[in-house]
Amino acid sequence: RSLSAFLPLHFFSSPKLCGDREGPMADKKEAPKAAQKPAPAAKPAAEKKTKPVAAKKAVPKAAPAKQAAPAKQAEVKKTATTVTKKKASKPKLYHGKPYDEKVAAAKRSVRDAKRKYMLAHEKATNAQRALRIGKEKISLRRARKIRTSVHFRRPHTLCLPRHPMYPRRSTARVNKLDRFAIVKHPLTTESAMKKIEDNNTLVFIVDVRSNKHQIAQAVKKLYDIKSAKINTLIRPDGYKKAYVRLTPEYDALDVANKIGII
Repeated sequence: RSLSAFLPLHFFSSPKLCGDREGPMADKKEAPKAAQKPAPAAKPAAEKKTKPVAAKKAVPKAAPAKQAAPAKQAEVKKTATTVTKKKASKPKLYHGKPYDEKVAAAKRSVRDAKRKYMLAHEKATNAQRALRIGKEKISLRRARKIRTSVHFRRPHTLCLPRHPMYPRRSTARVNKLDRFAIVKHPLTTESAMKKIEDNNTLVFIVDVRSNKHQIAQAVKKLYDIKSAKINTLIRPDGYKKAYVRLTPEYDALDVANKIGII
């Protein structure tokens, strides 16, 4: 028997033992040859470059394409003219009115001019206002108020009288304290008669709510006399008595006769 019967199959397939060229040593030897092979591959690349140049020179089929181009251009022009005619037939509308570009441009220019004028005017007014405010600040710079007391009281404000839009009462109030209500009646006692004779004074019972000014006006209106002085007192029974002294022009006895006291 030979040794091949006792050895495994991979033993014979290994390149180290069998001496095949597919091992690592074979790669080292054949490496320089593989490096030299790419050089002849450059020749077909150079040939490929020259082939398309020759093909470009001879292009016999380009002429019919050029002849067909003017026909296409004519068709495009016809279609363009038809489109323009259609557009011309329908004018542009702006808010339901025909749109005129010249009028629109004129309006736009006027609008721009107005806007520029307004901006310039606003700048000028702002500058004038700034100057005025600066001058006022300089001129109206007042000294701080010196406070001499600890208390702070509210300043006096403007209080306007009432001016209603409609009357709150349907009828005006009646003056209840008129001349007839103020002077009730004259006194005819002995002391009152003595005053008439000696002091030129008349004595009346008047309303408790009346004052001296009201008594003087009431006597003037009732008896047409002028009073020089009036003294008043309230009696223990609650009635108010008025001593009306007349001016030297008038005599108390004559007035008393007119009234009917004497």
